[in-house]
Amino acid sequence: MKGFVIKTLINAAAIWVAAWIVSGITLSGTGWGDTTLTVIAVALIFGVVNWLIKPFVKLFSLPLFILTLGLITFVINALMLWLTSWASDKLDLDFHVDGFWAALLGSLIISLISWGLSLALDD
Repeated sequence: MKGFVIKTLINAAAIWVAAWIVSGITLSGTGWGDTTLTVIAVALIFGVVNWLIKPFVKLFSLPLFILTLGLITFVINALMLWLTSWASDKLDLDFHVDGFWAALLGSLIISLISWGLSLALDD
């Protein structure tokens, strides 16, 4: 349980940084507390999307992994972030990704920040 909470908070911080850096990713709220709850909810959705959907997408795109030497991973990560944006919109959360290129850049930033924070907070 502790690992799940830490991973969710790491994803929340990474999503917050991506929304701050990438102009095509908006994360808004009426106040600091509302924005914090929104980003934690988005991190939970992002975790569920990556846990449920990403393995199937990776399995069905296995030939593309071989063909592109794994570079398709960047596209899949961008699509997972874009799907998170869609799900957040359906749940009336104030998180939106405007287009594929914003999703691609945002997913790169999220991956780097998550990786760095995971290394820093590793037991």
